[in-house]
Amino acid sequence: MNIGIASQKSGLPPKTIRYYEDIGLLAADRAGNGYRDYSVADVHRMRFLKRCRSLGFSVEECRQLLSLYNDKNRESAEVKAVAEAKLEEIERKLAELSGLRDTLRHLVSCCHGDHRPDCPIIDGLAGEGKFQ
Repeated sequence: MNIGIASQKSGLPPKTIRYYEDIGLLAADRAGNGYRDYSVADVHRMRFLKRCRSLGFSVEECRQLLSLYNDKNRESAEVKAVAEAKLEEIERKLAELSGLRDTLRHLVSCCHGDHRPDCPIIDGLAGEGKFQ
């Protein structure tokens, strides 16, 4: 199938498919006319990559997972280790975001939001006063 049909079936834009080919995540056969020719298995790999990216895996992590996907002799422990590392990264980012939210919430609650020029938000962002 051509790139347009593969794009429709996989949900990946043609530009992304071409990018994945450029960086070696995907490889397309070529038809007699020189156009890309994708198989059903290629579309499955595209869907796999799309799902991996939607879960926040980096291109390199996708490369590793795709290698495991293609390896029928893989050990699930290898796959689990990659997923656990991503989960830990997400948990760390969530904790960081939670701290940012709490700090900003505190700064907003301390600001009167009136006509006066003094502003705890500005002071806090500048690292001044009691709102550092």
